Amino acid sequence: MYTAHPDRYADPSFYRRAGRSGLKLPALSLGLWHNFGPDRPAETQRAILRRAFDLGVTHFDLANNYGPPPGSAESALGEALRADFGPYRDELVISTKAGYLMWPGPYGEWGSRKYLLNSLDQSLTRMGIDHVDIFYSHRPDPDTPLEETMGALHTAVQQGKALYVGVSNYSAEQTREAARILAGLGTPLLIHQPRYSMLDRRPETGGLLDALDELEVGSIAYSPLEQGLLTSRYLDGIPEDSRAASDSPFLNSDAVTGALVGKLRALDEIASSRGQSLAQLALAWVLRQGRVTSALVGASSPQQLEDSVAATRNLHFDPDELASIDKIVQG
Repeated sequence: MYTAHPDRYADPSFYRRAGRSGLKLPALSLGLWHNFGPDRPAETQRAILRRAFDLGVTHFDLANNYGPPPGSAESALGEALRADFGPYRDELVISTKAGYLMWPGPYGEWGSRKYLLNSLDQSLTRMGIDHVDIFYSHRPDPDTPLEETMGALHTAVQQGKALYVGVSNYSAEQTREAARILAGLGTPLLIHQPRYSMLDRRPETGGLLDALDELEVGSIAYSPLEQGLLTSRYLDGIPEDSRAASDSPFLNSDAVTGALVGKLRALDEIASSRGQSLAQLALAWVLRQGRVTSALVGASSPQQLEDSVAATRNLHFDPDELASIDKIVQG
């Protein structure tokens, strides 16, 4: 029987308030994405979850289509909740999303009320819980009125099936409008989940971070390691067992150019001067200003998760370091 580490909350500074809400999230959250499916040993998955919680990582982030196959990550978490985390459910923040293709037909994706609420019911069944802490609209729907999509999120809260709501992959203007609609319904927008990293600055350049500051909405950055590019794996090109060498739709070999490898090596030198790995530098950079509530990481082993959490021990950057990083990335 799993017993959580008694010192898991030893560092109060590890937790950051999400916007103007009462909810705090750990600086690093664990994403149950492609590392939580039937092709991975169940015991390894449970070991990662246990180690995460022992380290104070209280937030487990999912979506209805995570796996593969779709839904299997939620099922894996459900098994872990029953086996290990039953006594700790109220210490966990569990989030899920709906927006991408989940089942065939016209009601199996996007942002209709029917799809979102039916999907949430399926997610709760797979996880064996009666509510999630955060329910997201995973992407904006160009054909469904935003009032309907946000109304469905509000209904999930009214039904007691979600405590908070969020959006992901919305532009700055779409986020402002979503927040306005939700405020009118009485369900505040808690958080936005954008893609953000040293190599992907769109939340900065597109004004999203400014909008979130203005709205007092939290943020959790996904892909802060750019699908593994911002790790040591690609410093010498493309390893045979890497994501870029596979048929992954999220990263292909064409992306790993000689110019990019040169940038990664230069960034790795900065990381070494700080006593960090490249991955730790990338995570620290995302979290550096406090504008990002949490960085979302995956893990294929407990050790990998430990290395990621260690990044939070040094989040300070001097101006010269930041200028050097910008010069490398933008050069």
